[in-house]
Amino acid sequence: MTTTTPSRRRRRAPTRIERVAGKAAALQKPRVILAGLLLLALTSVMLLDGYLRAEVGGDQRVRTGASSGKVPDKVLDGGPILTFRGGQATTVSVPDKTIALTFDDGPNPTWTPQVLAILKKYDIPATFFVVGSMVSRYPSIVGDMVEQGNEVGIHTFTHVDLSYQSDARVNREMQQTQLALAGAAGITTTLFRAPYSSETDAIDNYSWPVYKKLGEEGYTSVFVDTDSDDWKRPGVSKIIRWATPEDGEGASVLFHDAGGERSQTIKALPTYIEKMKAKGYTFTTISGALQKEEAASGRVQQGQGGGPGGQAGVGGAGAGASNLQAAHREATGATLYEGKALIGAVAVAEWAVPVLSVGLMVVGVAVMGRFGMMLILARRHYRQRNRRRFSWGAPVYRPVSVIVPAYNEKECIANTLESLAKSTHPIEIIVVDDGSTDGTSEIARNAAMELGMTNVRVIRQENAGKPAALNNGVRSASYDIVVMMDGDTVFEPDTVRQLVQPFADPGVGAVAGNAKVGNRNTVIGAWQHIEYVMGFNLDRRMYDLLRCMPTIPGAIGAFRREAVLQVGGMSEDTLAEDTDITIAMHRAGWRVVYQEHARAWTEAPGSLKQLWSQRYRWSYGTMQALWKHRKSLTDKGPSGRFGRVGMPLVVIFQIVTPVFAPLIDVFTVYSMIFVDFTAALLAWLAVLAVQLLCAAYAFRLDREKYRYLLMMPLQQLAYRQMMYLVLIHSCITAMTGGRLRWQKLKRTGEVGTPAGVG
Repeated sequence: MTTTTPSRRRRRAPTRIERVAGKAAALQKPRVILAGLLLLALTSVMLLDGYLRAEVGGDQRVRTGASSGKVPDKVLDGGPILTFRGGQATTVSVPDKTIALTFDDGPNPTWTPQVLAILKKYDIPATFFVVGSMVSRYPSIVGDMVEQGNEVGIHTFTHVDLSYQSDARVNREMQQTQLALAGAAGITTTLFRAPYSSETDAIDNYSWPVYKKLGEEGYTSVFVDTDSDDWKRPGVSKIIRWATPEDGEGASVLFHDAGGERSQTIKALPTYIEKMKAKGYTFTTISGALQKEEAASGRVQQGQGGGPGGQAGVGGAGAGASNLQAAHREATGATLYEGKALIGAVAVAEWAVPVLSVGLMVVGVAVMGRFGMMLILARRHYRQRNRRRFSWGAPVYRPVSVIVPAYNEKECIANTLESLAKSTHPIEIIVVDDGSTDGTSEIARNAAMELGMTNVRVIRQENAGKPAALNNGVRSASYDIVVMMDGDTVFEPDTVRQLVQPFADPGVGAVAGNAKVGNRNTVIGAWQHIEYVMGFNLDRRMYDLLRCMPTIPGAIGAFRREAVLQVGGMSEDTLAEDTDITIAMHRAGWRVVYQEHARAWTEAPGSLKQLWSQRYRWSYGTMQALWKHRKSLTDKGPSGRFGRVGMPLVVIFQIVTPVFAPLIDVFTVYSMIFVDFTAALLAWLAVLAVQLLCAAYAFRLDREKYRYLLMMPLQQLAYRQMMYLVLIHSCITAMTGGRLRWQKLKRTGEVGTPAGVG
């Protein structure tokens, strides 16, 4: 064993990364917060859109109207308009030969404009009981509705039966609809019609408290005494017949301008209007009917009182507006601005969700395309490299140099040297102690002495970072092939021999080995084991065949010494020196290959915090390396080939697709809640099945035990989400111009010799 200690020299100038490390540390928390806010915004948009898209069905009643004596008889037997003036329940009937034409469940972008066009053609008004969520989605239709002289009332925000809801839910349904009306048309209203309501005799003990409560707040509840039942789509003639009052009586008549396919309603409406006019009927709004009846009885007009949601006044624009809109109140102050904010938020959701849907399709195609490419090319790679007659050339027997950069690796370095002592290939070992403070170099020397290893050199240097330690080792190497491994990694006896055989091909400049997770008996370790076998090694087979492998793992890689020196050694410009030098090798014209039979066992992070730190550095460093070598996109020759083949694949598969992959999970949850739980679950299980298929094939190629795949569903639910957030965090750091320090992970030394790994 030889120990070399270089002479003391002046400490090098800090690198660019180190100079801004302090600033980067200060900026990390805001970036994490920004990443969280982006995720929260996406979730909020999806939830808002789902909340607004609750489908409005037919107005069939969901229960009977058993009153049990709590509802006054005068209400049950009274007219369709229920008020609580002075705290007393009062019903009002529509005067004879008068029709208060009402429409429920709108607005709808297809049917409501057609209804409005018919009303305008015949110069008659109507009262529309609108659903707040629909108002939020189609505010311009409500604006046209009010401007045309029609009256609007509340039909709740989500078309829910209020009879079984809490007071808080009732208030929320009313207030949200008022805000929607304020944002859409600048008004609020005092009219209310409950979903699934019919005539007053259907009021029961469950719904009566709701009507009473709303009446005390100034609302007028509106029922029907003639129902077209057009939601049943019985045919045009039946709709007209059912909507016609008997014997010249006045009526509150119910139609629907939304909630389903309404072509029969559109066909029936003109004929119905003409028929009723021919019988001498006039059409008015609910307020018009109230005022006509009140004028006949000499009572005070309804519009002169106050009401919920705005200042007192008649009409949508104040006292000068038509009495046919007497229920409207001008929205002012906070109500108006909150309403406009609601409409704006819904507009964003309405725009964002379709865009996200397109993004989901693109991501889905990319993800499935990647799986397909991996399966096809990995199989081809395996069959090609494992053919009986396959050979890289003449066997490589000459000695090689193994470089082990080490910084505070006291827990692992002895295991690393012990594994190298069993190597079946002649090697020299160069341990480069990068300024360790835990006695790593002394432990390495003692371990070498105990093992009787005379081929070990320990080089100590001031702390300068892993790239500098590797470059020091390359300069000190005695042989033309150098193997690089981490200080927490152990090799199998045949690893080095397998790793260097591709160098029989003079065009090969570097070889990537097969990195394995040694500490896989924990949940986090098992997740990373699946990722290493499927996500890394299956990818490397694909990239190998395409001759554009982007990364040689730091845990196990081999290089021609001349090639390393030709590209300037390991760069300190990025945090992913392994990706950086691999791309540099491609650009210099060297071939980079994957040797699946050269296995190394490494210690993966044992906690979520350490895992986050490691993957954050990896993903950010990869972005740095890609940006550094961006000119390869326009280069010619080998550099251009990597730039136009390898770089797009890395960007698509390792950055863009993972960044947007959360859309799959977000839309899955969205669909489960708001669309079809069963269909969404089956779709998610189908994607999981495809991933399991790919993982099982990868495990088969690597001869791994399938039992770890039992952890894959949980990995998809938890681990994958964390990886998404890490990548988003890295993207934000890159976009904001931040930098990140190389972070040392805490090791336990639990990965021993390869024989102990199961």
